[in-house]
Amino acid sequence: MNVHQQIADEGQMANAIRALAMDAVQKANSGHPGMPMGMADVATVLFNRFVTLDPQTPDWPNRDRFVLSAGHGSMLLYAIHHLLGYDDMGLDQLRAFRQLGSRTAGHPEYGHAKGIEVTTGPLGQGIATAVGMALAERMAAARFADLIDHFTYVIAGDGCLMEGLSHEAIDMAGHLGLGRLIVLWDDNHITIDGDTGLSTSTDQRARFAAAGWHTLAVDGHNRAEIAEAIAAAKADPRPSLIACRTIIGFGAPNKQGSHDVHGAPLGDAEIAAARAELGWNHPPFEIPAAIYAAWAKVAARGSAARGVWTSALAASPHRTAFHAAVARDPAPLTPAMAAFKAQLLVDRPKVATRKASEMALGVVNAALPFTVGGSADLTGSNLTRSKGQKSVTRADFSGSYIHYGVREHGMAAAMNGIALHGLFKPYGGTFMAFADYCRPSIRLAALMGVPVTYVMTHDSIGLGEDGPTHQPVEHLASLRAIPNLTVIRPCDAVETAEAWEIAMASTATPVMLVLTRQNLPLMRQQAGENLTAKGAYVLRDVANRQVTLIATGSEVEIAIAAADQLAAEGIRAAVVSAPCFEAFVAQPAAYRQAVLGSAPRIGIEAAIRQGWDLLLRHKDAFIGMDGFGASAPAPELYRHFGITTERVVMAAKHKL
Repeated sequence: MNVHQQIADEGQMANAIRALAMDAVQKANSGHPGMPMGMADVATVLFNRFVTLDPQTPDWPNRDRFVLSAGHGSMLLYAIHHLLGYDDMGLDQLRAFRQLGSRTAGHPEYGHAKGIEVTTGPLGQGIATAVGMALAERMAAARFADLIDHFTYVIAGDGCLMEGLSHEAIDMAGHLGLGRLIVLWDDNHITIDGDTGLSTSTDQRARFAAAGWHTLAVDGHNRAEIAEAIAAAKADPRPSLIACRTIIGFGAPNKQGSHDVHGAPLGDAEIAAARAELGWNHPPFEIPAAIYAAWAKVAARGSAARGVWTSALAASPHRTAFHAAVARDPAPLTPAMAAFKAQLLVDRPKVATRKASEMALGVVNAALPFTVGGSADLTGSNLTRSKGQKSVTRADFSGSYIHYGVREHGMAAAMNGIALHGLFKPYGGTFMAFADYCRPSIRLAALMGVPVTYVMTHDSIGLGEDGPTHQPVEHLASLRAIPNLTVIRPCDAVETAEAWEIAMASTATPVMLVLTRQNLPLMRQQAGENLTAKGAYVLRDVANRQVTLIATGSEVEIAIAAADQLAAEGIRAAVVSAPCFEAFVAQPAAYRQAVLGSAPRIGIEAAIRQGWDLLLRHKDAFIGMDGFGASAPAPELYRHFGITTERVVMAAKHKL
């Protein structure tokens, strides 16, 4: 019987994935065919029998989420999307795999093609982000029980489970009892270097079980076993790990089971041998109509489910609130924050900006019901919890405050997942020095354009006695170096409130608030326009300025005091507050020139100079740090390292 007359079974559906993966990698002369070929059976059973999504409405809120944590196997995902009929994943895209301008990047990139839920590739990030998605599903279900009840599926490899981030993620998921999270582990015993026995002997099932997971093991090429395991996982109240024992590069007779098939094209001869081995008698990039029809049934099932859900939404008593959650509209914050800032000008509080952040957060969380907060076990120090904010627990997901535990990296990845899920706007806190622990997830948030908010407190030597291990000096420079990350270091309560307005209005950029432990006076005299949004502005102006003092955060107070002392000596000094370098660089050139002026400039920041060339010229001066901090009370440290009014005054006189 001609193959076009047959109803394609799952074996042939899986072989279509294998063939497309082989062909695309060979044409690109680059890529990873081993994982797509090895996991094709698992992925086919998962999508054919369980996953519910609609390629025609890829952002349907109640779709199942699928995360390819082992992102190097991207052709698995692209092949599935092509076979399911995503209208932006034609054969032209598969033929252009890994080429400039194609949607089929070497690793899946969120926003480049429909249905890609998260950018993956850095191993461990996918599974950790999926924990955030699964947590968001439970939180959304607690609010909209008639509208949200989907699953989050992950395909992860040995590398994902070896990364330390995976432990933070599985511990959190097990503790919270995220039963709608199912991880399918590509247990092929292969890493780039060779057999996993070279580098690990961990019993992964025991590790997951110790964290409170339900675990199973199957032959990853036995489709009946795979289906039974997924059904059992869906029925269990715990998150589930299914160890799928697979053969990497399955079907390539001379290379399968070897690390040689992991990350290189098979070659024409081996592809021909694989076609014979698999009984796949079709030219490159050619899929029989019967197989397309079989995959189309998966899409049709999802489309029908989406239609039923759409009717349920129309009839739901929660539909207005649900639409508001999806929109995540910050407009209600505007009048509330305007009133709050006006009161600040009256009260003129002298508070640490971490405290100012807590005060502003009270306004934010009262005005915006879609915010979700948290801290990596530093709630009392980060001040990220508003009065009356209810904790999220495994017994009650209706709260809006997450205790992430001492898991900074896991927190940052989970926040990406919460934001990507689409119904909440997350923020989370830790000490600024531990931004390094979060950095890979922060970078992915910036790369994806996910509007997560980071609350980084204890921002400089100003934290004092905890010493140099906790005193960030290079962190501002390194974080400002990340493209599409907005870093804001406010100088007082008004700038802090403005920073929260910026964060809540952001739709495609993560925002980092860099906040002090020490108290700071209110510097601003007006709060109508959001001047922080300009990045830098003249806080104190003078006619015919002779020198410009530029500072951020806690050092603005020093700049103001230095300007006062210089004025007493007949020297005209303007003071510029520069809370956000990224926003300032985006301003028109004429505005930047008006703010900075042509007089000598002095930059002041309790951090290293790197990155200040955006504001300073070679001939200008910088007063800050050129090494690590020390353990002592903050005022002593500022004197010890020469970040003082007196030194600013001396520098100004020297420049004149």
